[in-house]
Amino acid sequence: MELISRVSRGSVMDQIYLPKKRTGLDIGSYVLIKPVETESASQQRRMERFFYYHLSYLEPLKLNLISEIFRHINQNRERYDNIIVTGSFLEHGFNFNDIDILLISEEKEESMGINRIKCFIKELTGVPPHLLILDRQTLIQGLSSDPLYQMMLSKCVAKKRLIYKIKPKIDYKLLDLHLLNSKLVLDNFDLLDGQEKYYLTRNMVAIAQYLKTKNVKKEKVDQEIKRAFNLQDTGEIKRNVLDKEEFLKRYKLMYEDTFEKIMASIKKKAKREI
Repeated sequence: MELISRVSRGSVMDQIYLPKKRTGLDIGSYVLIKPVETESASQQRRMERFFYYHLSYLEPLKLNLISEIFRHINQNRERYDNIIVTGSFLEHGFNFNDIDILLISEEKEESMGINRIKCFIKELTGVPPHLLILDRQTLIQGLSSDPLYQMMLSKCVAKKRLIYKIKPKIDYKLLDLHLLNSKLVLDNFDLLDGQEKYYLTRNMVAIAQYLKTKNVKKEKVDQEIKRAFNLQDTGEIKRNVLDKEEFLKRYKLMYEDTFEKIMASIKKKAKREI
């Protein structure tokens, strides 16, 4: 039997009153007393365990999964400087196809250890994890010059606080390589599924924004995608319900404009170095 009652103030001891007409909880029996948590209070308590960046809400099930993943990784190896969960797993709902996890360490993990972690996460969640091991310096360099790193960590859950001093700089050759991936949308539109089109479009738009501001965040990239392609939401790309002709027309203009800016900057830098 369970009863919910309020703690009352007493003259000598505080007390909890129980109704005399009840089933169970006989006089002299031992009982366990604990506070009743609302769902929101319970979630808030769980969220305080980790560090959340640009993430106001996460489903309780996902919070529990992250907690289990962090616990398992820590049990297997204590020398990770940080563990970071990012990617589509943190988006609202349960439409994610994988879980992206960054392991920050100054040492290279043996393949057997990584395989054990991957197997555990796959069994726990039912989806494959993408594990990336980085040392601190590589992560800082990526955040300084790579818009994909910035976008990846603009929304994340970290085991420890993220404290990095970043000096933004533009590596035009790196951006050129990244942009080349997005050309697949123009060359193979009909062969790509909705998720692939979205990721390649987001890649191109992130590069275009980085050239302007040296700062990229996923929410702003998605906003720009909706504006640039006249969409109600980015789900139109993911669901593959685009007006092909109109979309490709806009896509080609943005791609060529971004490519020309990168090439012009590469040529300008080459002249200065001569």
